[in-house]
Amino acid sequence: MCCQQASLSLFAARELDLAVNLNTSHWVEPAQTPVNALAHNSLPLYTPPPPPPGGDITELERTRQYLSDAFQSGAITCLICIASVKRNQAVWSCSGCFSLFHIPCIQKWAKDSVFLISSVTDEDFGKKDHPWPCPKCRYEYSPTQTPSRYLCYCGKVQDPPLDPWLVPHSCGLVCDKAFSPACGHHCLLLCHPGPCPPCPKMVSVSCMCGKASPLPRRCSNKPWSCQKRCGKTLPCGQHTCTSSCHSGVCDPCPRVSVQKCVCGREEAERQCASPVWHCPQVCGRPLSCGNHTCERVCHSGVCGVCPRSGNRACPCGKSKCSLPCTEDVPTCGDTCDKLMECGLHTCSMRCHRGPCETCRQEVEKQCRCGRYTRVMPCHKEYLCDSKCPNTRGCSRHQCRRKCCPGNCPPCDQSCGRTLGCRNHKCPSVCHQGSCYPCPETVQVKCVCGKTSLTVPCGRERSTKPPRCKELCRSPPSCHHPSRESHRCHPGPCPPCRQPCLLALPRCPHTCPQPCHDQVMVKTSDKVLAGPWEQPSEPAFVCKALPCPPCMVPIPTYVSPVPCHQRGPFSCQRVCGRPLTCGNHSCSKECHRVTTGEEVRVGSECELCEEGCVKPRPPACPHLCPLPCHPGPCPPCQQMIRQRCHCKISLLYIECLKFSSAPDAVKSDLGSCRNQCPKQVPCGHRCKDLCHPGSCEDKCSHKVKLKCPCKRIKKELLCCKAREDQTQVECDEACITLKRKAYEVTLLPWYYSLSVTPISGGCQALIQHSK
Repeated sequence: MCCQQASLSLFAARELDLAVNLNTSHWVEPAQTPVNALAHNSLPLYTPPPPPPGGDITELERTRQYLSDAFQSGAITCLICIASVKRNQAVWSCSGCFSLFHIPCIQKWAKDSVFLISSVTDEDFGKKDHPWPCPKCRYEYSPTQTPSRYLCYCGKVQDPPLDPWLVPHSCGLVCDKAFSPACGHHCLLLCHPGPCPPCPKMVSVSCMCGKASPLPRRCSNKPWSCQKRCGKTLPCGQHTCTSSCHSGVCDPCPRVSVQKCVCGREEAERQCASPVWHCPQVCGRPLSCGNHTCERVCHSGVCGVCPRSGNRACPCGKSKCSLPCTEDVPTCGDTCDKLMECGLHTCSMRCHRGPCETCRQEVEKQCRCGRYTRVMPCHKEYLCDSKCPNTRGCSRHQCRRKCCPGNCPPCDQSCGRTLGCRNHKCPSVCHQGSCYPCPETVQVKCVCGKTSLTVPCGRERSTKPPRCKELCRSPPSCHHPSRESHRCHPGPCPPCRQPCLLALPRCPHTCPQPCHDQVMVKTSDKVLAGPWEQPSEPAFVCKALPCPPCMVPIPTYVSPVPCHQRGPFSCQRVCGRPLTCGNHSCSKECHRVTTGEEVRVGSECELCEEGCVKPRPPACPHLCPLPCHPGPCPPCQQMIRQRCHCKISLLYIECLKFSSAPDAVKSDLGSCRNQCPKQVPCGHRCKDLCHPGSCEDKCSHKVKLKCPCKRIKKELLCCKAREDQTQVECDEACITLKRKAYEVTLLPWYYSLSVTPISGGCQALIQHSK
């Protein structure tokens, strides 16, 4: 599995490196090409424009880093269920942020999102098509875009097969997606996750102002500047653009000039790009009536007619009169009858100037929730003290608003439910359905803290720490002053492999063995009384073992001996004394013998533990059950287990009985007395009992033979049918039935063809059918 992940990581990194290299040349190569091209024309050198902010280079680097981290630690996570995305699981990739989600998870997310929005906003629930957002980037999709099939990244192959040499969930074909922004070309990389790189095609384009001759450029970086002066006339109509070759509309004119206001009374220095401005003075020019002046602030054109001239109405609007503009229109004395602010009653005062007073009529009003009524002034609103018992849109809290008309407001309390990460609570306002995934990220660090990996919150418990290239800094746990050099790692350090070098007791030498201060040793096995009793100690414990005996050779007049065996020594020859069995001799190395004679076995000699090696009776495959002993062996009492002749049943036979029986009895003993399961050459089962050898080719089964038209049937013995090669021929009745079937099926079709002209092919077909 590690090899596959490594190969996948290398493959993905190589493909993305190619894309980034193309993108790098996207910015660098044009700066080199025009140098040679413009040198012959003696044109001034130009500097290519910087890459656009947040361009494709950043996205490609982010995608490459994401894939590299994911393949190293297995941290590709579905943000909905907070579970790892396996290589063999059906996934869906967002087209906005390119995050991966399980198909069932994103389908449930889309359904819940549309249901939640419809239940809150729709009066007729479920009649409108509401969009659903991506869980990570909130990119909106229509309900018809809900994924229903598992597709590869490029969308060409449904249910892409798992290939260990390809990026997971990739089909391995050419991506062939149209570049964005659209340029007419398509992506040439293999099916890949994330955004497509910039278009690497070379095209000939002119500069942004169109003055320079076309040059070869990357299609994704076609705009370039020749660094010449633009020279286009600005909107002010007086000056020209002084900027170097650029795209789009020219900047506003940056020069300053003295300009008059609209009325022409004041002058001021202003930007040439904004010549129209108004001063704060009132116009003050006399109107056409000759009695009043214009009250408008600085304006252009004619002031207009006096607003008090012509027919004017009284304040209530019931009577009109024509008076000079110097006189006010008097009140008419009639009832005002204007509709008051309540919208139900009219003003009962006489015609008056100014607004009407508040409506004070006593009316029977119903409270906002519709439960109670009361007589009160019309201009006051009646609210009862009853609290709304309905549940708000979150389906968790009551409305509890006084005199609620039924349109309960959205819940304003905090959700507070624990998110899927189990570390944080939902900060959103109380809502229906499942909460959004936790937006926090966690740094999973190695033991030393120098290397870290960013994973979604909640995945830090199941994510393996990243591989660190720093050296382990844990202090030694043995008597050595330092550990062996090894890289940072999780868990305990490996055991020390350095030589012990401690001074041995009663010896001038040092211990040459590897360090044994911490060795896993199996504890004594305690017999438990039953399953209810738990072991009190672990199976292995870490202990410090003592140094082994000194093995430094000490020279002697026979052969060197180890240092810890100084004293009487062995000549290293075999003892050779005959053992009590009478068949073998002591094979120990030279040792002390305190009892016995010089040629007899002693108590220190070994005991014969070999099995009996005396020859067995013929046809008996078993060994003697007794250990090595003097005298003859007892008769064999074991059972022989062997298959019967048909190889189906297991038979148990006494070894002595089977080995001493003649061949005919052995054949009878090897039969299971069941019907033979073998098949004779004709395909039927043998009817004899279990027997050795091949079955006789005389089948007594009855078989049915039919004529070619399958009307006539005969039963014969299988052996006779095969020996005589018997065949059933059709009789006259069969021929008559065939002729009638032909007339019923083919003659009507033939006559239908005779009405229309028949081609040569049809005539041949008719002749063939005849």
